[in-house]
Amino acid sequence: MDPLHSTYSRRFEGRCVLVTGAASGIGAATARRLASEGAGVLLADIDAHAGRQVAEGIRDAGGRALFQHCDVSQESSWQTAVHAAREAFGPVHALVSNACTVRIGAADEIDAAEWNRQLAVSLTGSYLGFRACLDDLRATGGSAVLVSSVHALVGLPGRPAYAAAKAGLTGLARQLAVEYGGQVRVNSVLPGPVLTQAWEDIDEADRRATAEETAAKRLGRPEEIASTIGFLLSDDASFMTGASLVVDGGWSVMKNSS
Repeated sequence: MDPLHSTYSRRFEGRCVLVTGAASGIGAATARRLASEGAGVLLADIDAHAGRQVAEGIRDAGGRALFQHCDVSQESSWQTAVHAAREAFGPVHALVSNACTVRIGAADEIDAAEWNRQLAVSLTGSYLGFRACLDDLRATGGSAVLVSSVHALVGLPGRPAYAAAKAGLTGLARQLAVEYGGQVRVNSVLPGPVLTQAWEDIDEADRRATAEETAAKRLGRPEEIASTIGFLLSDDASFMTGASLVVDGGWSVMKNSS
């Protein structure tokens, strides 16, 4: 990773940010990016081993970070995470709700328990997290970013619960922006094909085929999504709320034009 005091500005100096799904992929990249800009970052994830490694790496590079085990589908787990963030870094200024789970399968292949689990983590987890952070976000004039997906906009086989949860996140962000306008800014980011751990078991030919489906002719990097999230959380986006930013290298444009 880049040294935490190198080329980035210090937009989040002295601020506390809570990032879920922070043990890998977009969440880990976001935690690193925000720490590089001065934030104290509470990394929340159900994967304690990986999450602690990411937090340790941030600290080794000169940043401020703490890991907290968190099952985002449980309200009590959120309360513990927010308390830990406050104790370490002060009131929460920003929330990045990134945790999700996905199982590929058509509607007749996914039972109700799996459906409920995917919505509980991705959608209900974001709702519970916003509620848990709301007092702090109001007090600090803070900001939240809900990490949705282009699958909220473009249907693909085998993702009914995932698509429903991500579409719900986009709607939730807009609704929260309306309800808490003037107090808290809330936006969503809709990433497209990004090289996270989910791609590790996908062969190179399929990766190349997916890259060709984008206008950019490549897959994205987690750091590119993290950069967008950082912008939305920062004062540079002070007049943005209720927005849904698609960051997919033109994948959805290509799909819609085909």
